[in-house]
Amino acid sequence: MDPRVYPDEEMRISSSVFFTPARSFCDIDRFDLAMLVVHEDCKLKLLALKEQQIYRFIVYKIEDMQVIVENLGEREQSYDDFRASLPADDCRYAIFDFDYAAEGRKTCFIAWSPVIARLRNKMIYASNKDRFTRELDGIQKEYHATIPADMRLDVIRRHIYYNNGEIRVIYLQSRTRRS
Repeated sequence: MDPRVYPDEEMRISSSVFFTPARSFCDIDRFDLAMLVVHEDCKLKLLALKEQQIYRFIVYKIEDMQVIVENLGEREQSYDDFRASLPADDCRYAIFDFDYAAEGRKTCFIAWSPVIARLRNKMIYASNKDRFTRELDGIQKEYHATIPADMRLDVIRRHIYYNNGEIRVIYLQSRTRRS
């Protein structure tokens, strides 16, 4: 032991006790993460969104290690209503059905994990996202947002248009003839 680092025995003992916690600071067990159950209602509501076009969006939450439907948006509701349904300080999974005149519809999965959410919740949602999306069929795009600016409609649309490594930007360009 280097005497310059720990000048006396008392300091070495107190520092090792302080810096060696018995459990991790977020108290998540591997067993808890493996036991996540996706409620059957989650799949049925997504099917209603895609095929019957009843809903505009679905917001899911994890409660007691089970994914459940928290909020359903009717078809008439807007994207602003969807953003208002997401909590500012907690994580959620969401699905939004975007309508496009030229290209039809796109179903986008959004993982909302705000910066100010509890670390335990962020870890639970992040570690179970892949498993949850595998159980849902027909998701065309995935998006992860951490700050409210990430949830702006123009940012989401830009992400949806991201295709095969290239961003398709649609714009009008005036052409002038040179004489």
